[in-house]
Amino acid sequence: MRSVIWPADAVPTEAPLAMPTQCLSAAPEPRPIQALDLRRRRAALLVFTIVLSLAASVVMALAFAADRFTLLELVALPLFGSLFAWSAFSCASAVAGFAAMWREGAVRDGPAPKLASRNAVLLPVYNEAPGPVFARLAAILESLRTAGALENFDVFVLSDTRQHEVAVEEREAYDQLCARFEGQARIHYRRRVENTDRKAGNIAEWVRRWGGAYDHMVVLDADSLMTGDTLVRLAGAMEAEPNLGLLQTVPMIINARTLFARLEQFASRLYGPMFARGLEWWSGAESSYWGHNAIIRVKAFAEQAGLPHLRGPKPFGGAIMSHDFVEAALLRRAGWEVRLASRLGGSYEESPPSLIDQIVRDRRWCQGNLQHIAVIAARGLHPLSRFHLLRGFSTYLTAPLWLGLLTVGLLLSAFPSLAGAEEAAVSAFERTPTGLVLTVSLALLLAPKLMAWALLLRTGQASGFGGGTRAFFSVCFETAVSTMIAPIVLFAQTRSVIEILTGRDCGWATQRRDMDRVTLSDTFRAHRQEAAFGLILVLVGLIFAPDAFIWIAIPALALTFAFLVSAWTAEDADDLILLETPETRRPPRLLDRALKLRSAAAVASLASSNPPVIALPLPARLGYETA
Repeated sequence: MRSVIWPADAVPTEAPLAMPTQCLSAAPEPRPIQALDLRRRRAALLVFTIVLSLAASVVMALAFAADRFTLLELVALPLFGSLFAWSAFSCASAVAGFAAMWREGAVRDGPAPKLASRNAVLLPVYNEAPGPVFARLAAILESLRTAGALENFDVFVLSDTRQHEVAVEEREAYDQLCARFEGQARIHYRRRVENTDRKAGNIAEWVRRWGGAYDHMVVLDADSLMTGDTLVRLAGAMEAEPNLGLLQTVPMIINARTLFARLEQFASRLYGPMFARGLEWWSGAESSYWGHNAIIRVKAFAEQAGLPHLRGPKPFGGAIMSHDFVEAALLRRAGWEVRLASRLGGSYEESPPSLIDQIVRDRRWCQGNLQHIAVIAARGLHPLSRFHLLRGFSTYLTAPLWLGLLTVGLLLSAFPSLAGAEEAAVSAFERTPTGLVLTVSLALLLAPKLMAWALLLRTGQASGFGGGTRAFFSVCFETAVSTMIAPIVLFAQTRSVIEILTGRDCGWATQRRDMDRVTLSDTFRAHRQEAAFGLILVLVGLIFAPDAFIWIAIPALALTFAFLVSAWTAEDADDLILLETPETRRPPRLLDRALKLRSAAAVASLASSNPPVIALPLPARLGYETA
């Protein structure tokens, strides 16, 4: 039986704080705030989206009407219009971010503020490998010590772990971490008997037991990393702005090893800041929350963000899985500002190592976002909070729309009689005006990537991506591979939507952080439905509409060979000369330190300075906080 130290101060004295469950059918009286009026900005985005989408839809309608509308064309038109509108809006938001960053130039941070507040860093864990988790936490604490702010931050590891062996290792890693920072940092560990309401319930239970002792809480994920300087600046912003309820950072992906993770890392590092700056430009004090790497005013959260259970059975009823959007909406409903710190660096996370792992995580997100259909009509929500909720679940609903448009387009080309045409060659999807619309659609997707690359040259950051030329070829490579991955993800999202609508609950699986070897047989089992559907598209296209096959060739072939794409992108890509980011060329000290502490053996070596250990037998079940 393994044994651990049982410190008497694993948890501090409780400081209870009431956190009532909120009612979605009745709104509280909001606090008066003087937020910047952004109606003109939002109107500009809306007008651009509507005008461009209407123009594209009219062109498509005229092409369809040339030989009278058919039922399939009547189905295709709204599918196309809705998908085009979301692409137009996303591009417009990116343009806003591009313009703002082009005007502002490179970021120059001033001196960090001196803090007077008491802050808690919350690290919820659920069956995670303790070695990497506590290595990252040790790196954060070292960075806080360097910033001279350890006394302003208490750390809480909030465990929902169900596996006994993992729980044992968590306590050992916790004890070793305490020994390393003995007399310097206040580090606490609590493991719940029951993981009621998952992560949201974990945070809420902390608020109700200890929240009264703290001004702000920084919520992390198990794979989060944040510099001490960033934590200090977040707390300083909360102190300086008493109406600020939540401030969300933009985490950059780090520590990518596989090709899939490297693609995600490159995209988040190059395109992410521009999209985030655009979101900040038009969302202002009505921004959103992504569930981690953010600081929250504890009193405001306790008063306004107690989540109710939704009516009905799972998957739509029960605890709210994607709690972050809803918590942000409830805070804003009560008059608290929810903002995005798009240009504050020093905030990091990791990416799933493979496409299969991404799809597993995305399935949970899909269910959580579709639950928001029951929340969007809650009384008192700010219109922009409703829009964030709408945008979240519509992201998944557009997946079956895209699949439907692809299928309808193929049928119209393969069977011209369905389109009212004499020959497939005059199908609406091949006419010149329609080709122009599809070219514009492609431009809406590609333009933000080129704008982000231009910003590198403007701000002098190209060297971090291997230089301007290499960065450009990295953009081309990322675009090409992402184009193959996108149909696979959209098909998986469509499958998820169907499963949820038919009542299937996905549960809450542990996220895999590190890569084990993925074989072709693994990927074929995972993607056999994609392969079957893609093969049908290929055969129908080649047999019945070979001249029009070019329109669907990429998604059809990507789906057919999804298992090959998935296996290829799960391979190690450490030696790839493309997709470089500043963090891969010169890892920040925080990341470098976390990697050195990453293995369980490295974390265990921290115990070398421990005092003599009094070993106590470990009970069969850890259902409490202290011995």
